[in-house]
Amino acid sequence: MRALILGGTGDANRLAEGCVREKIDAVYSYAGRTQIPLGHELPTRVGGFGGVAGLADYIRAQGITHVVDATHPFAAEMSRHAIDACATTGVPLLALERAPWIRAGGDHWIEVADIDAAVAALPEERARIFLAIGRQHLALFAARPLHAYTLRFVDAPDGALPLPDAEVIVSRGPFTLQGDRELMRGRGIEFLVARNSGGAGARAKIDAARELGLPVIMIERPALPERPRVESVAEVLAWLSHDARLGA
Repeated sequence: MRALILGGTGDANRLAEGCVREKIDAVYSYAGRTQIPLGHELPTRVGGFGGVAGLADYIRAQGITHVVDATHPFAAEMSRHAIDACATTGVPLLALERAPWIRAGGDHWIEVADIDAAVAALPEERARIFLAIGRQHLALFAARPLHAYTLRFVDAPDGALPLPDAEVIVSRGPFTLQGDRELMRGRGIEFLVARNSGGAGARAKIDAARELGLPVIMIERPALPERPRVESVAEVLAWLSHDARLGA
């Protein structure tokens, strides 16, 4: 057997480390939008596949027998391509998908369907916004230039930002409750905009907003077709190891 791990998350990196440890033949692929420290020894490819057809061709050419979608919960296009390419090639697919965050007592969430709705939900009066959504969709927030934005990126931006009043923090998680509470308090943050990514590594900002009584504009995950999914690296390794023993 030979597995293809569609990665780009900490969970995907831990899965890759597990494959090395368990001597599971696998290839790790990620888009390359951020400089991720991989920390594993699997063969790695960077970049897209060229849509569903390109991914299906890669699966056939590389003798891939199992695909694991361990991409970010908001990498919906790649996840849909994986579903279609696996259906086309007859290769089994398993998603490693962390559970979403659940609203708790004291949370002040404004739940919205997408980035456009998050922009529309911003206050009409100038406010200090912690915009914790990555870099891809910043341009949409240029429609609300009156706000002062705090941005946190994994890598330093490689060009001018589309927001006239923005401060960039370059930092890599996991983050701590104390650190995010101090960040928000020190910068006078009044609103948090976040995607419901789930997991522990980025949760601190949600807990800090609750403690500080701040409203959170929470972007819901994009809808995906039904697919087999698990929430832990151990479950994926068990799936791969079982089929490896059977010679699948």
